[in-house]
Amino acid sequence: MTHPAPDRPRPTDARPRRTRPARLRLSQIRAQWPLALVLVGMAVSLGFVMFERWRRGAFLLGLVALAAAVLRGVVPDERARLLGVRSKGFDVAFYVVIGAVVLWLATSIDSLGTG
Repeated sequence: MTHPAPDRPRPTDARPRRTRPARLRLSQIRAQWPLALVLVGMAVSLGFVMFERWRRGAFLLGLVALAAAVLRGVVPDERARLLGVRSKGFDVAFYVVIGAVVLWLATSIDSLGTG
């Protein structure tokens, strides 16, 4: 009886093996806490807007953008993960400008007769 040579692939090895997608671990999910905090704030502010409290929702959205600027400025790049898109300086400036504009709009526009 002959055995196949060790350097030759076996016929069963010719098929590509199935690979599973990597599982998310709890530590990987926990590492995204800055982004999760911003997303929860956005969801709450959009909830206000859905229930016709658009000024409160817009004001909260501006505060969330300013909080994102603070988080991006304080949290190191390794921990900021998806909250950081460009350089730290650009991200902080962008979040501050967006937050300030939304806060200004929320406070300066008349409440349309809702008193």
